[in-house]
Amino acid sequence: MLEKLRIVTLSENTVSATGFHAEWGLSMLAETDEGNFLLDTGNGTSAIQNAELLGIDLGKIDKLVLSHSHADHTGGLRDFLRRRNREIEIIAHPDVFGLTYVAKNGANIFRGIPFRREELESLGAKFTLTAGPMRLSENILTTGEVPMVTDFEQVVDNVSRKEGTEMVPDEVKDDLSIVLKTNYGIVVMLGCSHRGVVNHLLHAQKITGVKEIHTVIGGCHLFNAKAEQVGKTVDALRELNIQQLGVSHCTGMKASHAMMEKFGDRFYFNNAGTVTTIPTEAGQ
Repeated sequence: MLEKLRIVTLSENTVSATGFHAEWGLSMLAETDEGNFLLDTGNGTSAIQNAELLGIDLGKIDKLVLSHSHADHTGGLRDFLRRRNREIEIIAHPDVFGLTYVAKNGANIFRGIPFRREELESLGAKFTLTAGPMRLSENILTTGEVPMVTDFEQVVDNVSRKEGTEMVPDEVKDDLSIVLKTNYGIVVMLGCSHRGVVNHLLHAQKITGVKEIHTVIGGCHLFNAKAEQVGKTVDALRELNIQQLGVSHCTGMKASHAMMEKFGDRFYFNNAGTVTTIPTEAGQ
């Protein structure tokens, strides 16, 4: 099990203190005794700027995981590779380079990776694309594709994917998380949880064989969810007996408030600049 775990949020919609940069997006770095692993790169340059403020050397990141294709999680990828200036393995789902769109004001807006794969590879990206869980180190792995098992979570209906000449509903099968095994239970780093935060956590328990969930940190994609789904999600999270719940990005204020009421001092807002250590309290 991991003996050291420190999660630094490099990019998020809001900041934890003066001096940090915010943007709509997410990027989190897990520093462990088995290596350093980055989840997503944010929407633009905020992850790089905040890493500099925190004295984090991007060259010491061992692997990068993309939670899914959407540009608010991959838009910083090119600048990250340029600044790093050395090869890095990037783990993602095979659908990550698909043509994905979000409906807005009656139009379909492209929201996939805003760079060509060939350009990213020329900058040092070495892609490993797999639908199944991928082991990053002895006690760290990705969820791979997350099954839809709950009866109250669903992919929102404003996302689509181009297949040939047709636009079809996007099931966001590339939506994945990072799971870290510690002596205190598993820690789950979420990107957006398009396929449901509870589905992510149930799958994390299944693939690790560990029931105890110590920390859940990241986006829960409930900002447009109906009250019924929010209520059932929060109740399910409470039943999982999570010790720390740090939400970000696409969770939404109404859902965040409901979580705060249920979890009390086990809840916190995970902003750019927030540092979470295991097993100590968030923000230390």
